[in-house]
Amino acid sequence: MARTTERRFLLRIEDLDTARSDPAVARRQIDDLVRLGLDFDPPRLVQSQRLDRYEAALAALGADRVYECYCTRREIAEAVRAPHQPPGAYPGTCARLSAAQRAARRRERPPALRIRADEATFTVTDRWHPEVTGIVDDFVLRRNDGTPAYNLAVVVDDAESGVDQVVRGEDLLDSSPRQAWLADQLGVDPPTYAHVPLVLNRDRKRLAKRDGAVTLAQLAAQGVSPAQVLSRIAISLGDAAEGEPVTVHDLASRFDPDRLPREPWVYEGDL
Repeated sequence: MARTTERRFLLRIEDLDTARSDPAVARRQIDDLVRLGLDFDPPRLVQSQRLDRYEAALAALGADRVYECYCTRREIAEAVRAPHQPPGAYPGTCARLSAAQRAARRRERPPALRIRADEATFTVTDRWHPEVTGIVDDFVLRRNDGTPAYNLAVVVDDAESGVDQVVRGEDLLDSSPRQAWLADQLGVDPPTYAHVPLVLNRDRKRLAKRDGAVTLAQLAAQGVSPAQVLSRIAISLGDAAEGEPVTVHDLASRFDPDRLPREPWVYEGDL
């Protein structure tokens, strides 16, 4: 999508979750992508090195738009919601606390920070889906451990990198209205989106580490080369015949976004 429309193709290291992030894993993932033939344009952003940019965005939103939240996940799950709110939406509990109530809750646990969205709605444009309109709940901008939330970080990063097209899995389609809305609140144009079907395992669940050999090193130990992996990916897109060796340059010349499969690819574990 990037190379065939004369866009830059950017790589970003999303390592804000320090409990789960490992620089060695990031290096291995980058190496895997390069061995498949992908290349990237500078700059390469590392989110853990950009905490000041996320704090600046919080300040730009203003104290009247950001409020402290002390709710636990259990409290949110058990809260009563308005009939029009989607499942999992934040019901606005802490948005209505008095100063005294906030002071009391602050003694119990550190707060997260949420954006006051006032149940705004926002519509995004997607390459393969009808327009998606969603109600924006008061989502988290900074977790109660001080870590910037994903929705804030990616919006700030996209804006500062000049990203105008986001290509990603369909499981994130529902997040697009809130992210695009936040970009609008920060005074930047939201990107367009292109959400693609997921890769599923034989049980029709999202392919993940639990499914075994999903890195090039693990596959190499089973005698599977990067070239075979790329060929299988190309076959899943309808851009190569069974067993045909290809390069990313071959695929760019064949790429037609209108021909991409619209159903998930089921990976049975055999290349």
